[in-house]
Amino acid sequence: MKQWCLIPKINQIFIYRFKQGKKSLKGKANKPFPLSPLPFLVASFIFHPIAVNAADITEQLHRQIDKSVVQQSTDQADTLLRIGQQQHASGKSDKAIESWLQALEIYHSLGDLNAQGLIYDYLGRGYVQLGRYKEAENAIRRRLAIARDTHDFQSQIFALNNIGTLLLQQGEPAASLQTFAEAVEIARHVKNIEGEGLSLSNLGLANARLGNYNKAIKLYENALSFRRQVRDPIGEANTLNNLGDAYLEAGDYQGTIGTYGSALRIAKYSGDRVNELRAIDGLVSAHSSVGRYERAFDLLQQRLILAQELQNRREELKSFESYAQLYEQLGNFPTARNFYERAITVAKILEDSKQEVRLIDRLTQMMRKANLTETSTKKN
Repeated sequence: MKQWCLIPKINQIFIYRFKQGKKSLKGKANKPFPLSPLPFLVASFIFHPIAVNAADITEQLHRQIDKSVVQQSTDQADTLLRIGQQQHASGKSDKAIESWLQALEIYHSLGDLNAQGLIYDYLGRGYVQLGRYKEAENAIRRRLAIARDTHDFQSQIFALNNIGTLLLQQGEPAASLQTFAEAVEIARHVKNIEGEGLSLSNLGLANARLGNYNKAIKLYENALSFRRQVRDPIGEANTLNNLGDAYLEAGDYQGTIGTYGSALRIAKYSGDRVNELRAIDGLVSAHSSVGRYERAFDLLQQRLILAQELQNRREELKSFESYAQLYEQLGNFPTARNFYERAITVAKILEDSKQEVRLIDRLTQMMRKANLTETSTKKN
């Protein structure tokens, strides 16, 4: 019993002397403490836990320093990510890519796989914006690899769809078909309705590019049911436009008009200008193919007004070119020439030399045709 009482007593003495610091020990630096053997033995048991606690404190401080460094690096990478988003939104995709690559390097050093996957998504968008499709594909394939490592099935579905779309862009419909089919399979396995609708729609697009229009139509119709379930008006309008394209190629005029009309109504209601313009283009092609030119011109007027309201020069150029083609089809060459020249002017404003050369070539060919027609009429 007496032995147990000694431990707290000596512990108190030790703590008291420790608190005195240099002041209490200064005059006794060369004088040993007059400790008896028993208290010294007990004190040796007290020192051991104190040493362990000190080591724990040191490790804790190191952990705090490490956490601080990690947080600073994470904040820096997050800032670079946001700067890249702003640069991309303002049309400076080359600068955005530089920012995202810096962020990627930091996230990689931190071992943050989810953040790396997000950066690869953004890099894919940036490269697409610049027309660097091979680099975009490489970035999205890296995104897919991370999604597979982390068992992120939703990201796998969307990465596969992005890769397939890029393959289509590069003229590889057969390869894209396999990619979209894999996305459909994963979406069905995990019961991802949104992913299944998107993947089926894109699978239909790949089949249409291969000339399998009837199969494409069935896939689009199946995709529509999923897109309506998740109430995705943009996705629904996009699939309807795809379906309209397939009906047009298959020569189904009624199906074409009805489908593009539905896409146009949904796009207008949801403020989806991209699909609205696309639906108008489809309707113009459908109506002009059966000689309904008055309706086609009404739609073109709507298109031009919309492009000007959006202050979208590129869509304005497309409107002028569509007018020119329609008037050329009707044999009204002077008016067609006027619209080609307006389109060429916009191409110059956009500094798009490729479009400018293409339009000049079309105008030249039309004028040759017009002269031949004029000469033939005079002879007769």
